[in-house]
Amino acid sequence: MNSFDVVIIGSGPGGYVSAIRCAQLGFKTAIIEKYSVLGGTCLNVGCIPSKALLSSSHHYSELAHFADHGIEVSGEVKVNLEKMIARKQAVVDQTSGGVKYLMDKNKITVLEGLGSFVDATHVAIAKADGTSETVEAKNIIIATGSKPSNLPFIKIDKERIITSTEALKLKEVPKHLVIIGGGVIGIELGQVYLRLGAQVSVVEFMDRIIPGMDASLSKELTKVLKKQGMKFYVSHKVKSVERNGDAVTVQAENAKGETITLQGDYSLVSVGRRPYTDGLNADKAGVKISDRGMVEVNDHLQTNIPNIYAIGDVVRGAMLAHKAEEEGAMVAEILAGQKPHINYNLIPGVVYTWPEVAAVGQTEEQLKASGVEFKSGSFPFKALGRARASGDLDGFVKILADAKTDEVLGVHMIGARCADLIAEAVVAMEFKASAEDISRMSHAHPTFAEAIKEAALAATDNRALHV
Repeated sequence: MNSFDVVIIGSGPGGYVSAIRCAQLGFKTAIIEKYSVLGGTCLNVGCIPSKALLSSSHHYSELAHFADHGIEVSGEVKVNLEKMIARKQAVVDQTSGGVKYLMDKNKITVLEGLGSFVDATHVAIAKADGTSETVEAKNIIIATGSKPSNLPFIKIDKERIITSTEALKLKEVPKHLVIIGGGVIGIELGQVYLRLGAQVSVVEFMDRIIPGMDASLSKELTKVLKKQGMKFYVSHKVKSVERNGDAVTVQAENAKGETITLQGDYSLVSVGRRPYTDGLNADKAGVKISDRGMVEVNDHLQTNIPNIYAIGDVVRGAMLAHKAEEEGAMVAEILAGQKPHINYNLIPGVVYTWPEVAAVGQTEEQLKASGVEFKSGSFPFKALGRARASGDLDGFVKILADAKTDEVLGVHMIGARCADLIAEAVVAMEFKASAEDISRMSHAHPTFAEAIKEAALAATDNRALHV
């Protein structure tokens, strides 16, 4: 029987990063993955493929604005969805192959098969060929991730009533895509197919899309996407989803109790994700699972069994790849006797639409609910020279700071390159910067980042210079 210092179940961003960090720290490490490719949901059917399609569709949508830049395109321009999907898969394969390279480089043993607990120190691996193997581990890290959630009355057939996994490999552009759920995944994939020519309708139970983010971001993104042609039905509760041949009928009830009917050729069910522990047999190791299916952990991500830890989507907190990575590295360092920490308030959230949406820290709604006195400063992208030069005028940056100390409590932005710009806010808040600190930093001109400086100036006695 092979024996390891650390065995990690799951090779997503949390799992493989944890494996690398464990190996760097001198642990004999193995990682178990039930699929034939490494990288988990994020690399294979999540973050990476969706961003590849967002990028390809963005290039196509930009053609409509070429004439504004003095570029004349003659002849027919059309979408080849098959090639677009093939490019997406090539990006996925290259990225997954990169993870395999990192496993080899760091001398990490990769075990292919479904990992399940035998007891607190042994894991069985059921392989695709019907054979099995059992390994021994001093420490075990559960990194099994999440799967798409569903509503109990919806039968997902993976053909016309689909999840995000199937939406990444459609054979045709939908005529009318009805999306159930206005969260990040639904909105991103909705914009992909909207750009390619589909009619897109979004049905959301809450009173706004991306409901977990600051309300001002939701309002602005809704305005921009409506301008692009997306339709929204917020405060609507889905009552039924039925397929008849190639037609899918969605019925929903609004706040007044009135029923609306939407008919499309595809319906994307995007109502969140659930922790995935199917087949793990956590009970054999004595590991506690909550009523919501999450592995219960303490502040050190340790389960009730001292040598077993859990990270990423399978534990509490935001289901984000970068959160899982931080947790994976943290557990490795704890096992090495170090004292790492994660400030969960400073894990940024991003929506990769165009314009991009990004945020870190507290929202206005959260600050008001907790009774914190704060001041706010915002700056519109349309007032930036860089934004005018590129034609990316939508959006703004908003900074929330403590009314007394001026410490930055939250940064919320929507606009071009916000997925990258948010890192400046994370750095500032990690070092407890004040709005004035940011306002006194020199920002290169002309850049989109100047909006952050100007928003900081606006939060500091309303001193924005260019608006």
